[in-house]
Amino acid sequence: MKPLLLKLADGQIHSMTNLIQKLADEFKLTEEERAARIASGRRTVFENRVWWARTYLKKAGLIQSPERGRVSITERGKEVLRENPDRIDNDYLMRFPEFKDFRKRTKVDPVDPPEEQIDRALEQLRSAVTGELLERIRNLSPSAFERLVLDLLLKMGYGGPQLEAGELTGGSGDEGIDGVIRQDPLGLDTIYLQAKRWSQSVGRPEIQKFVGALAGKKAKKGVFLTTSEFTKDARDYAKGLSEKVVLLDGRDLAQLMYEYGLGVSVVRTLEIKRVDTDYFSDLSGEGE
Repeated sequence: MKPLLLKLADGQIHSMTNLIQKLADEFKLTEEERAARIASGRRTVFENRVWWARTYLKKAGLIQSPERGRVSITERGKEVLRENPDRIDNDYLMRFPEFKDFRKRTKVDPVDPPEEQIDRALEQLRSAVTGELLERIRNLSPSAFERLVLDLLLKMGYGGPQLEAGELTGGSGDEGIDGVIRQDPLGLDTIYLQAKRWSQSVGRPEIQKFVGALAGKKAKKGVFLTTSEFTKDARDYAKGLSEKVVLLDGRDLAQLMYEYGLGVSVVRTLEIKRVDTDYFSDLSGEGE
């Protein structure tokens, strides 16, 4: 929180958008770190943290919001900067009665922004469910696993709405092809599938055989799916192909099943609400 307060030391009114950009530059965040979003997708993780820092500083009376989306330092905030504490954290802010009252009223533990606490809890739930999915996938028979991967790709929207958009072709004489997805009614654009319910890692030779099977079909698109993992050599080989061959391992499959609702059911829907500051600004004719 101290870096945000320092950015307001000039006593001017600053927009939160500019402050977030300046702080991201100051912390030398990578593009990936700047782009990472909280689970709701509404804000980036960094934006969310700066906005919550703004909330805590405002509740403690160190900054104010003279206009919506803009902030400035207060006399109390200037006094804190003159004191020059090593850091401004939640323990430090507890010396201010307004912040202590805020924490008591909301029963929020502001060590981390509440949305990030929710995100972590949801991620733990997701991890537990995908872990169970992976275990169940690995216990399927080979034919059941082939059925699952076809169901998954159709669930993801491949194959379109036409009847018989996908079918299993595995069995003796399958020539390394276990299934096919037709992306248009006439079958002009087709994706071929290979599904391996293996415990050992899938290496480059298996990918080469699959590519050979694609060549035999004069195909340019294929998806190789396994319950295990792919070796680095296999992944590197697939990346260098002129054909488009996608590799999905067991963890990928479990994550996609969770994302697209295959083999899982919704047990609870959670709504997260926040105060609509626009409404109150319009109502009073003033800034936040």
